[in-house]
Amino acid sequence: MTRCFIIGHPVAHSRSPIIHGHWLAEHGLDGSYERVDVPPDAVAAFLDRIRSGEFAGGNVTVPNKEAVLPLLDHVSETARRMGAVNTIWMEDGKLHGDNTDAFGFLAHLDDRVPGWDARTASALILGAGGAARAVVHGLVSRGVGRIILVNRSMARAEDLAAEFGAGVEARGRSEAAALVATSDLIVNTTSLGMQGQPPLDLDLTGLRPGTIVDDIVYVPLETALLAEARARGGLPVDGLGMLLHQAIPGFERWFGVRPEVTPALRARLEADIPLR
Repeated sequence: MTRCFIIGHPVAHSRSPIIHGHWLAEHGLDGSYERVDVPPDAVAAFLDRIRSGEFAGGNVTVPNKEAVLPLLDHVSETARRMGAVNTIWMEDGKLHGDNTDAFGFLAHLDDRVPGWDARTASALILGAGGAARAVVHGLVSRGVGRIILVNRSMARAEDLAAEFGAGVEARGRSEAAALVATSDLIVNTTSLGMQGQPPLDLDLTGLRPGTIVDDIVYVPLETALLAEARARGGLPVDGLGMLLHQAIPGFERWFGVRPEVTPALRARLEADIPLR
């Protein structure tokens, strides 16, 4: 039996086992996918268990996405650019790592708003952490010409913008409302608006009808940001799809079958998540 995992600390909240368990059953595969609570100081010892053959690979979530990177034998260019790994596997006796967050973000946008990249000249990104890095990486790869970062810490936004160079810039929070009116795509990459977190403070008064508003938060499924965007004629994109699509490459590597994000799978996840 092929055993796989997700490691994090804590990890009991992860819904990844629902996704991979669904695909294992759908394809009739002899495999398993389990949650393993691994604090950062125990990551190296856990990776030895993979090298010994106990696991074929798995996913990595906070706070271990950065901790595993220097401990792997080979890391993809994408993961190095993001400074974090979320998918690992054994191949030719070596432990490999990749980051599929940008893939998941783009795949979900492609699914929900086909042709979005052809109509997106300017994007407004809220946040400057790891998720923002993945989103910017994805948008740059699709040729979005103007990407503006707005973050609580201006210095952090400036640092991230500098890493990507021309076409990516940082602006102050006081400019966010005005930037809403000139953006074709708005993405919240922060945890603000998540259940149990403070609300996201963003004035959508100037939102143009047809503007895509993407919130990577998926608990609740429809955040206050998405609800207001919908009411103002925007095109809301929830965060659940990014979670679903980012799981595809890992499953294919571990089990040899490329799965699909189907309505049945999405419905199964939705049933486990509060709508509002």
